[in-house]
Amino acid sequence: MAKQSYNINFSELSDEVVSQFRGLDPNQPGQWPVLPKALAWLVAAVLVVVLGWFLLLSGETARLEAERNKEPQLKGEYRDKLTQAVNLEELRKQRLQVQEYVTQLEKQLPGKAEMDALLSDINQAGLGRGLQFELFKPGQVLVKDYYAELPISIRVTGRYHDIGAFTADVANLSRIVTLHGVNITTPPKDSGVGVLSMEATARTYRYLDQAELEAQRAAAANAKKAKGGKKK
Repeated sequence: MAKQSYNINFSELSDEVVSQFRGLDPNQPGQWPVLPKALAWLVAAVLVVVLGWFLLLSGETARLEAERNKEPQLKGEYRDKLTQAVNLEELRKQRLQVQEYVTQLEKQLPGKAEMDALLSDINQAGLGRGLQFELFKPGQVLVKDYYAELPISIRVTGRYHDIGAFTADVANLSRIVTLHGVNITTPPKDSGVGVLSMEATARTYRYLDQAELEAQRAAAANAKKAKGGKKK
């Protein structure tokens, strides 16, 4: 069986291809030959893909990268929450212990109505040890976030051991009282043998009642509004 041979004239083929692109009317693309139509469709498809990439996929790529960057943080949060879930019962017990401790501390803070009795207890603690009060002056109440602080300037005279016992009695009061700026000196010679003078500031604390808390919140809110107004 004889083999058939095919002779391709590339020159004629090239002329045929070039001739299809001659004299194209851009206003009548539907009448173009096959090759120009195919090339036009290919260019349009490439442009659509490129524009779609930049307009749609590039934004999604950035979002995907942002979500990938969140992955380590989310894994850490998951591990923390898993640990808390495993130890939930123990955490509940600790929470109850903290609440009980806070309740005990709150009981050591007198209310506004109990302050007079507390001042009397401090005074009686000194008199009970045979000390002489030369100064017992409550100062200005300092209101903090959740409590109020009352400083009391005191000056007593007495023997060394009695002064020491007085400070211990103050520390052991059922309410919280602290001594600050303690200064012990020797009084004039005519005060008696072994007599010392102690100056200090006793600070006691009380919790804020509901009216004081509401007033404090209102003041904080007004201060925040005033600060925001200045920024504008």
